[in-house]
Amino acid sequence: MIALSQPEPGRRWEIPDHLLTIEEYAALGETDSGFTELVEGRVVMSPSPIPDHNDALLELAQQVIPQVPGHLKVLLDTDVDLGLAPKGRPGHSRRPDLLVVERTALIRVRQTKGMLRAEDLALVAEIVSPGSRRTDYQVKHDEYADAGIPHYWIVDITEPVSLVACHQAGEFGYQDASAVTGTFATDVPFPVKIDLDALLS
Repeated sequence: MIALSQPEPGRRWEIPDHLLTIEEYAALGETDSGFTELVEGRVVMSPSPIPDHNDALLELAQQVIPQVPGHLKVLLDTDVDLGLAPKGRPGHSRRPDLLVVERTALIRVRQTKGMLRAEDLALVAEIVSPGSRRTDYQVKHDEYADAGIPHYWIVDITEPVSLVACHQAGEFGYQDASAVTGTFATDVPFPVKIDLDALLS
């Protein structure tokens, strides 16, 4: 009988005892406790998404990727410094479901081992889950607007699947279009057409 080696335990991650800056949050690295974001210096834990959420996200990405211009790239579930606090103060970092980011920003992040910043983004999208409805429609809506992210899509997978496109409207924050079902098409931030019904195939 061959003895199998036991896997080494993962790095134990402890909840910090103080409000974190963006730099402190980034230094935590990957956690063994699941998905996290940083809200006003507090680490927020999130449960794993439901299968329909992940299915819709993957399908959305597959539809968007071929339509993105060459200077942009689609990423999934990536930390973004929202820049809502001065350096050295408790920070804000979110991990949008889908991001469309400038490729030049990825080079900077790779070289500096830093974090994407709100100004690097052309678009973020969130897939609404049963436990994230208020956060996606209100909390993140306001945070992304305050951070200056030009476009925010809220994709609600409650049937019929719908998409609310929000865009910056100056000092007023986001202006929200009416919810669209069926096919969503826009020219901003780049020409794109999405078959929303295919997100839950």
